[in-house]
Amino acid sequence: MNELFSIILSTFTLSLITFVSVILLSFKAELLSKIIFSLVSIAAGTMLGSSFLHLLPEAMEFLAPEIVLKTTLMSILGFYLLEKIMHWHHPHNEGGHVHSFGYMNLFGDIIHNFIDGLILASAFVVDIRLGLVTLFALALHEIPQELSDFAVLIYAGFTKKKAILVNFLAGVSSVLGGIVGYFLSYSAESVVPYLLPVAAGGFLYIATSDLVPEIKKERDYKKSMAASIMIMLGVALSNMIVIVR
Repeated sequence: MNELFSIILSTFTLSLITFVSVILLSFKAELLSKIIFSLVSIAAGTMLGSSFLHLLPEAMEFLAPEIVLKTTLMSILGFYLLEKIMHWHHPHNEGGHVHSFGYMNLFGDIIHNFIDGLILASAFVVDIRLGLVTLFALALHEIPQELSDFAVLIYAGFTKKKAILVNFLAGVSSVLGGIVGYFLSYSAESVVPYLLPVAAGGFLYIATSDLVPEIKKERDYKKSMAASIMIMLGVALSNMIVIVR
């Protein structure tokens, strides 16, 4: 039970760290308006980097490449159909249309955080020190990731209050992942590989069909170059994540 307590505490701490970071940024409305485009660019790079550098290679260590690629393709198609459904039945906030890619990003973030919870659980089951190291590594990755996700939600049309709330709820999915990972224990590895290409497909779809096209609309040369650098930075940040097997 000590392991379960450590897992719940660590996953909740991870969610709380990112939540506080988002809260602090939200209070700086002027700063947020200035950097939101850069954060969206970082988000695109982070999604691409996480997919190609970690999620897919990690899945291929457990599953045959053709299964991983087929699952990723089905995930992309599934996200496409889901976005179409959301587009047909989208809600509206008081400011107008809420773009469906905001909800797509939120769904992908929930899956990603759930996987983080599974990873933390597997680390703490092996050794508490390994769990703490993993928590630190994931926090380094999640802070810029969640700030970027928050910026994407704002960019998609969410109100600031709603973006903060749903971002926190998405973060709490890591707690659920940690609990599930604990009870699955050694069988957790049979679950994670199939979730990895699903998350990768979601990230690839959101980045290439929604975020990058939005970024490409910028005609100012300096802003475009800055966005390109931010995308590269996002890829570099994604390389900080440590996946523990």
